[in-house]
Amino acid sequence: MSIKVILVDDHAVVRAGFKMLLSVDDDIQVIAEAERGEQAISTYLEHKPDVLVMDLSMPGIGGLEAIKRIIAQDKSAKILVFSVNDESVFVDRAIAAGAKGFISKSSAANDLADAIKTVAEGRVYLENTKEFNEYYPEGADKKQVIKDFSSREFDVFLLLAKGKTPRLIAEELSLGYKTIANYSTQIKKKLAVNSVAELAHIAVLYGMVNH
Repeated sequence: MSIKVILVDDHAVVRAGFKMLLSVDDDIQVIAEAERGEQAISTYLEHKPDVLVMDLSMPGIGGLEAIKRIIAQDKSAKILVFSVNDESVFVDRAIAAGAKGFISKSSAANDLADAIKTVAEGRVYLENTKEFNEYYPEGADKKQVIKDFSSREFDVFLLLAKGKTPRLIAEELSLGYKTIANYSTQIKKKLAVNSVAELAHIAVLYGMVNH
């Protein structure tokens, strides 16, 4: 049975190109298209595809907000983001919003079908997994470090990985902003990373952040 896909991009030419690209794969069928975030939500709810492939930069509410609203209505939604912005901050925000994968448009011509199949199977597809492995060579057991976190460190780690700011985390956990900032520094030091985006990658790749 083929994987049913909806393509969301505000450029008709881009949608046509990717639709043609996917048409050669017998396992994938593009069943509908949308050009705005609002339309993506209604089209998703109408067709309930196996995978929604969505750009982030669109007029109206945009891709990130559309992802959040779709996930709010269907927690099992499988959304693959494809974007010209492949910097880690965009990857982080897309995953934090609820997307199950991220691929840059520059790589999509070669890897989009594989990315769709990975997400359809319920796995996370991150194009920069290779880059992640270069950051964290084998033998550096981040999982053990996380297991050794105190319960408060673990709470802060997960909230940071979900894209929440220290101020929001401070409110949520009823702690001072400075305390959360200290936890954040401590956590990054223990995991030997420099950014929240890298924390998010660790959490996603180890399956610790579920959307």
